[in-house]
Amino acid sequence: MTLSHSQATGVFLWSFFNELALWGVRDVVVSPGSRSTGLAMTAFEFSRQHPDCLRVILDVDERGAAFLGLGLAKSSGRPVAVVCTSGTAVANFLPAVVEAETSRVPLLLLTGDRPLRLQQLGAPQTTDQLKMFGAHVRQFRQMPEPASSPQLLAFARQAAREAVLAAMGPEGKIPPVRPDLLNPRPATEVDARIFNGFPPAASDGLLFPVAAQGCTASAGPVHLNFPLEEPLKPDFSALGFSDATSLLQPELASQTPRPLSTLPPLIPTFGQISLSARDELRQLIAQRRTLVLAGEGSCETLGQAEALARWADQWRLPLLADPLSGLRCQTAPAVIDNYDNLFPLADELKPQLIIRFGRWPVSKSATMAGAGWEADRPVQLVVDVQQTRDFNCATDFFLGLKPQDFIEGFTPAPAGIEQEEFFANWTQANEQQRAAVVTAADEWLRQTPDAEGGNAVHEGALALALLELMPTYSCLFCANSMAIRCVDTFYTKGPKPMAVLGNRGQNGIDGTLSSAIGAAITYGRATLFTGDLSLLHDTNALALQRELLAMNPAPTLAVVLMNNNGGAIFDMLPQRSDDPYFERLFLTPQDVNFQSAAQAFKVPAVRATTLVQFQRAYEKALATPGISLIEVPTALRGVKERYAPYQGK
Repeated sequence: MTLSHSQATGVFLWSFFNELALWGVRDVVVSPGSRSTGLAMTAFEFSRQHPDCLRVILDVDERGAAFLGLGLAKSSGRPVAVVCTSGTAVANFLPAVVEAETSRVPLLLLTGDRPLRLQQLGAPQTTDQLKMFGAHVRQFRQMPEPASSPQLLAFARQAAREAVLAAMGPEGKIPPVRPDLLNPRPATEVDARIFNGFPPAASDGLLFPVAAQGCTASAGPVHLNFPLEEPLKPDFSALGFSDATSLLQPELASQTPRPLSTLPPLIPTFGQISLSARDELRQLIAQRRTLVLAGEGSCETLGQAEALARWADQWRLPLLADPLSGLRCQTAPAVIDNYDNLFPLADELKPQLIIRFGRWPVSKSATMAGAGWEADRPVQLVVDVQQTRDFNCATDFFLGLKPQDFIEGFTPAPAGIEQEEFFANWTQANEQQRAAVVTAADEWLRQTPDAEGGNAVHEGALALALLELMPTYSCLFCANSMAIRCVDTFYTKGPKPMAVLGNRGQNGIDGTLSSAIGAAITYGRATLFTGDLSLLHDTNALALQRELLAMNPAPTLAVVLMNNNGGAIFDMLPQRSDDPYFERLFLTPQDVNFQSAAQAFKVPAVRATTLVQFQRAYEKALATPGISLIEVPTALRGVKERYAPYQGK
């Protein structure tokens, strides 16, 4: 028999999504639209036939949908597909695409488009979508119009494979097809404990993801553009869902999707350090006071974090741990968590060699110092699988390896007397700074009545309370601007395993709530720590409450809002002024009623004006499925002065 256009569309797109699922894609975020009907309906029908292998999440806002997919991919390490219709819908993906590019997140952009016959003729909702994202994607592919020939069905599957390979990068691994591990419906007790806030057994806990997944590799976004002809609705009657072949013509049967039980091969792994390079490195380190700067991308799992901390301890290397590195859940003496407060560095703390893992840290002081010390600038060695990511242009040596492969394949020479003293100076200075943070917090709490109707809450006290209350094996997603800087200052190392994530590729405030929702879906329970402008920028993501509550079990996201009614971070920057322009152009007071906004989306919300109120509200939010909002008022002006005592300055 000859398949109709609608049947051919169904078979073609089914082959494509089947192969995506086979190669590790577990989530498809769909924004509704007409031209993308075939993509959306195929993903939905596939999720119905194989609910343990593919999940469809609906988000009506394309910009938010892309950030939701980014949050899912960043927290899980799996490629996530996002689907939208043609026209401006595609353009709304761009902010998340740029973030995924710089943060190395595997994001698959599946866009519907008008067929060639309607291009450049004034057809509605039609624009040039070819390579719309330019060089920001790892790969672009213009798909053919769907057809059921064996050659095109084979191409549909191959295009899906190539998309996943390009998104994961040359040294990434395709996660094995394990439907039983699909979250948030873990099949085993261990998985349930890990992703729902309960301590797993020690051996299993080492696999807990304490940082962004995949950022150590060279993953990134991939764009596939699908020209789809009317009628747009696919017809799946040519597929027998029991084995995906029974109703197909005999000549097409061999071209149908492979069973989901088939495992794809792993992508080839990365290189090794040569013997000559090892000798040079040992000599380089032995002759210089050395420290390690660990940013986002230093490690992924709790086991990797423990291994890195042990390595630094063993070789007496101060390990300056960014909050997004995953290393502040380690208590090893080598882990330096209060380094931002130590700049500018005293002479006894200045290194002669910096080994950097991952991106530059959140701390601007540390970043600027990496390019400073003019006359005696330290030698810098960057260990990264893809590129230096060094906007300071201060890289002297580069090793194309993952940090974990570096520490496993390289053994420094034993530390000499000078390195031992250098290590001791750093650990002692770090302990003194931690004591200063705790002392300042205690003083503030004694001075401010913690009772009903109290004044604006101190950001540091709020952060300390939140970090103390956060469940073990949960996720903290930090917004940019003040939120991540607050966490950088007040998140001191401790034995509690938890993940800290953020969108630091572009440092933008767009799509933050959407990304945090993606992390909550992966972890089962998460907290978003955000300022008011970041939340305002993505308020419509609260509409995802309906999607979350429809999941079984429903993930939990507690949104902790520091509401200073504006852009308090500018009060710490050179723009700071008492002139009228400063408030109008930088502080930007908004006067938004977030309680009413949450109510509009049926999101439970409370306003906590004291730490006691916050504690009660947060504990309740953790036990409430879906999104909950806790609004905590903080002061707009005087941030720099409030932080000074915590920073020992």
